[in-house]
Amino acid sequence: MRKHGQTILILGFTATLVGYLSVWLVGPGAGLSFLGVEMGEWLKFTGLGARRDIFYLPPITLGAMLALWTVTWPSQDRRAWTVRFLAIAISLLAFPAVQDITGPVREQYTLRVLLIGLVILATVMCGFWQPQGVAQRLPWLFMAVLAVIGLLLPVWMFWQIRPFLSELFGQPVRAGMGLWLNGLGHGLVILASSHAVWLLSSAAPAEVETGA
Repeated sequence: MRKHGQTILILGFTATLVGYLSVWLVGPGAGLSFLGVEMGEWLKFTGLGARRDIFYLPPITLGAMLALWTVTWPSQDRRAWTVRFLAIAISLLAFPAVQDITGPVREQYTLRVLLIGLVILATVMCGFWQPQGVAQRLPWLFMAVLAVIGLLLPVWMFWQIRPFLSELFGQPVRAGMGLWLNGLGHGLVILASSHAVWLLSSAAPAEVETGA
């Protein structure tokens, strides 16, 4: 990937992580404004059920995208494995509390635990995947698909529950900066990944500089 494409990709990863740790829902008071990392946990009290797992997608998609990014690097050295361990650590931000996965409603957490497990498995496998030829496009395509999921589903779910929360709080609630940063971050990854796929499809692999 050209240098500016790599910069866009890193900015996308950073915006996604910062966004998840920032305010997503601006409520009527400080105690009713929630970070991205708090959204799913708080919404379990509203009866949303397993659908609240959508708010745990950003660290899962980000972890998977980071792991896939290392596959595109020209050398699989210590730096690549450092980023892979970082990818696993980020995905664990979505891991449920022990009392939840051992409690009476643990089936609500099965899908989320499974997704995190898949990220960990895929991250390890990425250390041994060295795509050649046409297959070099696959990591970028997978990253683009994950970025679309991480961008659209949380935003869609937020606007689905917003009228209910406004009624619950007795006044309108609005999206915080974190939600927009999440969208921006995933959007930048889509842009960078699509550009890399285009370069590889245009028989210009020399223009794709993937090193960190």
